[in-house]
Amino acid sequence: MTSYLRRGALAAALLLSLAACQRGNDAAAAAAPKPAPAQAATHTVPSDLGELRVTEVASGLEHPWAVALLPDGGFLVTERPGRLRRVGADGAISAPLKNVPEVWAQGQGGLLDVVLAPDFASSQRIYLSYAEPGPDGSAGTAVATATLGADALSEVKRIYQQQPKLVGPNHFGSRIAFDGKGHVFITQGERQQRMASQELDKLQGKLVRLNLDGSVPADNPFVGRGDARAEIWSYGHRNMQSLAVDPRTGTVWEAEHGPRGGDEINLPQAGKNYGWPIVTHGIDYSGLKIAEAEGKEKPGMEPPYHVWEKSPALSGMAFYTGHAGSGWNDSLFLGALSDGSLIRLSLDGDKIVGEERLLKPLGWRIRDVRVSADGKVYALTDESEGKLLRIEPPKAK
Repeated sequence: MTSYLRRGALAAALLLSLAACQRGNDAAAAAAPKPAPAQAATHTVPSDLGELRVTEVASGLEHPWAVALLPDGGFLVTERPGRLRRVGADGAISAPLKNVPEVWAQGQGGLLDVVLAPDFASSQRIYLSYAEPGPDGSAGTAVATATLGADALSEVKRIYQQQPKLVGPNHFGSRIAFDGKGHVFITQGERQQRMASQELDKLQGKLVRLNLDGSVPADNPFVGRGDARAEIWSYGHRNMQSLAVDPRTGTVWEAEHGPRGGDEINLPQAGKNYGWPIVTHGIDYSGLKIAEAEGKEKPGMEPPYHVWEKSPALSGMAFYTGHAGSGWNDSLFLGALSDGSLIRLSLDGDKIVGEERLLKPLGWRIRDVRVSADGKVYALTDESEGKLLRIEPPKAK
């Protein structure tokens, strides 16, 4: 019997060792650089205005979350497990850049948004948002700035952290956008603590507005109030994974996940309450009513600017403007995860006058979308073998 138990223990130890070795090999493979593809895969898909050409610029990215377009034609891409990579215009993927902040890569947490600073051309500075680990398994959304080098970040400085940190795997947000007036906006989620969105002494479920260095603007709506966080711009949000500033007007737009139904777009104003979870068009994932909900509207709470009764699961947002010869001019693009599409909203000023769902034949979860200066659209697919896509608009007729 003793010999039998000893052999069993040795076998178990061997299996554990092999499993650890395999995990190490998998991690090494995930972190390895990837050469440019010999030939980029392309797809032709229909749209209301004509056929679209979709090119797979790069593939093999592990749950890519955000893409920033570099002036040299390349890209920065975040992978949710905590890697930041350069992707060349030819699709070659670098090894992970060094000195990225430590991330809490569990559930929906990890390395999230990446954007170029307004003065990137001279400073080479970038902004990163991520789930930051805290004590006792807690985590919260954070933002850091850093100087971009060839293979590493330097001068990494955290400029924002969500407080208090909470335990739980979901609803970190997070997107970053600049208003062109010296401010940075940061979205985040309520970490599935629904009523935290209504509590002004907490940062969960809030749109935050800061100066570019992370300090609080003197004209933020709750500055000077002892019962409220001065960083807050607006509140009553659920899980905001889309944010952009309209280049035509400077208006801030954000989109957020509803629960089961009720994804919405808001144009958040200073100090306003956008209702979650007291006001919602959605229901619980169980099919029951949200416990705190009082209806779809309530005095003193802002209704959504635009709402989807069936959730497409919105992530990423980009305006398409300044291209008068294109049928896509004056559009707003949003990624859709559960819907497996890229949503294009036609705009007349601020008014949404049409909706088209692109790329549905491909069936990919679209996590992020950006528009280049030459009028091409870039998108990321949220997969274990995720792709960076280039989408060329239909030719004008």
